Order: sequence, then C-alpha cells, then structure tokens
Amino acid sequence: MSAEEPAPEPTPAPEPTSPAVLPGDRVLLAPPSDDEVAAILAAVEVAWPKPVAVVADPMRPSRWRFSGRWWSAPIPARRVRPW
Repeated sequence: MSAEEPAPEPTPAPEPTSPAVLPGDRVLLAPPSDDEVAAILAAVEVAWPKPVAVVADPMRPSRWRFSGRWWSAPIPARRVRPW
C-alpha cells in the first residue's frame, strides 16, 4: 500500500435480523425440513458406534502365559532372611 492510496473502509457489521433474546423469552422455531431431518439422521448413523460381536476361536490357544514373577512364589520363599 503506498502513501497515495487511501486505506480501504471497513465493512459494516450486518444488521441483526431479529431482536435480542433475553432470558425467559420464548423463541418459536420452525420445524426442520425433510432435507434437514435426513442430514441429521445421516450424521447420527455415521457417528453412532456399531455393535461388534467377537466370537472366540475354540482352536486358538489363549494368549495368557504364566509370568513367573516374584509374587508367584510361596510366601515362605519370598521372606527375606538375614542369614
């Protein structure tokens, strides 16, 4: 922008189409159109989680394995003795 060009004028804010709504005022809304209802239902269908049934394979062995950690030893074997 050079010094000779005037600065662009700011665009005015749009005028509100309805008066301010105060607490306790009733607001009447038009029911949604068929297209709006279809869009809402499609969004819910996409966002809602689908149930998944997992069936364990009886021939597949369990992934659980004995860890062999300290807590698996009997209590007398876990005692720390000074000798």
